[in-house]
Amino acid sequence: MAIKTRFAPSPTGYLHIGGARTALFSWLYARRHGGTFVLRIEDTDLERSTAESVNAILEGMTWLGLEYDEGPFYQTHRFERYREVIDQLLSEGHAYRCYCSRERLDDLRNSQMANKEKPKYDGHCLQHEQEDAGDRPYVIRFKNPQQGQIVVDDLVKGQVIFDNSELDDLIIARTDGTPTYNLTVVVDDLDMGINHVIRGDDHLNNTPRQINILKAMGVEPPLYAHVPMILGDDGKRMSKRHGATSVMQYRAEGYLPEAVLNYLVRLGWSHGDQEVFTVDEMIGLFDAKDINKAASTFNTDKLLWLNQEYIKNSSPEHIAHQLSWHLGQLDIDPSKGPDLIDVVGPQQDRARTLVEMAENIAFFYKDFDAYNPAAAKKHLKVGILDAMQAIHDGFVDIEWQPSSIQAAIDQVLTQYELKLPKLALPIRVAIAGKAATPAIDITLHSLGRDKTLERLQCAIRFIQERAAQQVQKS
Repeated sequence: MAIKTRFAPSPTGYLHIGGARTALFSWLYARRHGGTFVLRIEDTDLERSTAESVNAILEGMTWLGLEYDEGPFYQTHRFERYREVIDQLLSEGHAYRCYCSRERLDDLRNSQMANKEKPKYDGHCLQHEQEDAGDRPYVIRFKNPQQGQIVVDDLVKGQVIFDNSELDDLIIARTDGTPTYNLTVVVDDLDMGINHVIRGDDHLNNTPRQINILKAMGVEPPLYAHVPMILGDDGKRMSKRHGATSVMQYRAEGYLPEAVLNYLVRLGWSHGDQEVFTVDEMIGLFDAKDINKAASTFNTDKLLWLNQEYIKNSSPEHIAHQLSWHLGQLDIDPSKGPDLIDVVGPQQDRARTLVEMAENIAFFYKDFDAYNPAAAKKHLKVGILDAMQAIHDGFVDIEWQPSSIQAAIDQVLTQYELKLPKLALPIRVAIAGKAATPAIDITLHSLGRDKTLERLQCAIRFIQERAAQQVQKS
């Protein structure tokens, strides 16, 4: 049997981290078995579904690299098919019209709760034919079997048993005729040939209802794998209060997509003690049966560590590709300056996120307004003025290569009897506005002679002004 999975989000918000993990697990399972991965947009909630949310879901899937083989399919394009199935269920006696008012249903629920009974519909309209219904509004309910059990052989949770007597006659069409979730998902999975459903365990209670509808239609249900929820750092269910509300916010915060994928796959799945996986390794090793039964806890520090590992070990070309967007957020055009790939290499051990890296290298591409106050106070002192002028003059005519740059620095160090940090740190502050940069010769080479000389001259004027102020005070 060819494996076919699906990811079926509702476009009522962004693609959140839990949804992204479900999509990843479904995608990996299909890829592992040479199957097909389908994207379906469940947009029948017309009041809450938005085009913006659809775009956010598609954008998140694209950023993560979770390419789909079929779709996206939209449920709002399939209302005629749902109506056809509802009519079939009605004609075959598997569904019926319910005219019960909201007041009657509320009274029924309150009475059942007062008697410590499980609230459920009592089948009133099934037992009492509404011959004089006239034009009264109605919903359509599925006639759930009241005998026997539904046994779900869940790939994650194992065997889960539901008594049909505990299930009520769920609504499959609202008063306006629109189908409900449990009907549409069944029809879609059937029509699209979905045979493995991987989804959150908040859907587990829907599974016996969906299986009963499929059995009424005379078809075998798919295999199910219900994935436990993700908890936040505080042990409570992951929500907006835990930080990132959407997958794309992780992009905005400077995470690499492969680092997020790697972190997500480890949220509830493992392979020995291995922590870092390439996408190919994930595909080769993933199996739904290895998903943990217990909920997983989101750990921001662990994601940050993993992201730093990917930044360190990825190719400069790949980092530069991902970094370009972040530079754009700083209003920087990376084509107007040194080759970004050359700049990235020395930075890969120095940044935990792409946001940090973009901020660290901004000085290569645009001038800064001021020096870091603490760095300037400590390193741009009057006593270094002559050495700074000497290094400026020494840079004018040399070949602009790291070795020549270092030789010029060494010459000034010898001339003024200085240790390297005593000169390198003022140079760093002069050219970057701060005291932290990669190796000074490589940094200056990437920055270029003209920009280096210009910024050294600015720093010299800054020190001269500082010297003049000290004279005035004395």
